[in-house]
Amino acid sequence: MSTPGPDHISWRYLKSIITNDRCLLKIIQIANACIDLEFWLSHFKLSNMVVIPKPNKNNYNSSKSFHSIVLLNTTGKLIKKAISNRLQFHLSANDFLDSHQFRGICQQSTTDTGIYLTHLIRAVWLRQCYMSVLAFDITQFFPSLNHQFLSLCLTKAGLNTNVICFFNSYQSNYSTSYS
Repeated sequence: MSTPGPDHISWRYLKSIITNDRCLLKIIQIANACIDLEFWLSHFKLSNMVVIPKPNKNNYNSSKSFHSIVLLNTTGKLIKKAISNRLQFHLSANDFLDSHQFRGICQQSTTDTGIYLTHLIRAVWLRQCYMSVLAFDITQFFPSLNHQFLSLCLTKAGLNTNVICFFNSYQSNYSTSYS
């Protein structure tokens, strides 16, 4: 089940909208305009944090019995995903992503990660050695990323000024309401 964000549009409804070619074209035009104008709409920067009880708790008297979820603007999420895929394609095509970057990259699955890790382990075994593996997920890395550093990386990746300025706009002035 999915709960709509501040725009009150559910994924199911949005998926039915984009099956219409004219509607899909309009959403693509909005994404292109955001990049061309170097501006991420403030409407897409709104979110709503909802605190919900964790299931099967005996006592709901402490904060540990609850968790929060952030509901984002659904249309904004769709456009963000389209822009992300375009950016990922550009970065991959220009060899800017490390070939061993797996999470969040199209055509890089958990299976690919396992195969690569198995290859490394077997290569070490052939040399009669042992190997330790440390894995971590940097999911919360992006919100704490230095924005100037990201701009430098995007410049080094060969992206044009419109894209870099768009990301600068994208990263600023978010607003969250609490329910």
